[in-house]
Amino acid sequence: MEQVHPVAAAGFTAGADVYERARPTYPAEAVAWLAERLGLGPGRTVVDVGAGTGKLTRLLVPFGARVIAVEPLPAMREKLREAVPGTEAMAGTAESLPLPDSSADGITVAQAMHWFDQSRALPELRRVLRPTGALGLIWNVRDLRDPLQERLDALLAPERAKVPSQLQQGWREPLESSELFGPLEERRFPHVQLCTVEDVCDRVSSTSFVAAMDDADRGALLDRVRALLAGLAEPFPFRYEAEVYVAPAL
Repeated sequence: MEQVHPVAAAGFTAGADVYERARPTYPAEAVAWLAERLGLGPGRTVVDVGAGTGKLTRLLVPFGARVIAVEPLPAMREKLREAVPGTEAMAGTAESLPLPDSSADGITVAQAMHWFDQSRALPELRRVLRPTGALGLIWNVRDLRDPLQERLDALLAPERAKVPSQLQQGWREPLESSELFGPLEERRFPHVQLCTVEDVCDRVSSTSFVAAMDDADRGALLDRVRALLAGLAEPFPFRYEAEVYVAPAL
């Protein structure tokens, strides 16, 4: 597990249950666009890398392609197998995929690209893709234009700054400057999760750096989250945007 960021390994191992329970699904329109751009269907193979508990994996299955999930953490793979029975789930990382050369028509990465060592992951992802294949990335990102999300983000930002995140966009420049992949296509899909205060506390707890905290620090943070949300009529809208990117193999 030396290839997995230590905060991700600690947090997602400790928080596999709450991750599965609290994280939102992806909007159907976003997954349909991604599947169309990757050409998913019968006779095709898609590899979901950093699959976690299978939040995206389960949504790819109905398109009829062979779906292979690759996830390094045993606790997350266990939840994935429970959530998506019968799906092929393998141990592995983006930097060392347990798959042959040119064996996938598409690769998806959900909520994980920012954790990868891009200098090693990009060549490895390209190795597994067929020449006509493509890489698809998706994140559910909290919509910071919403006042509730803006206030919550101000509370979380000091801790989040210590680890890689999608907000930092550190994955983008290596991918856009790579000679292994073509130009990025990008789409955004707004969606809403209806939540109670405790749902949001679970959602915050599912974040890697929060899950990796000791009990006292995590409890203190969640108390501040509860105070921030006090008085809201439940359930209330918790707003996201699904950010989706596709880059063709070169």
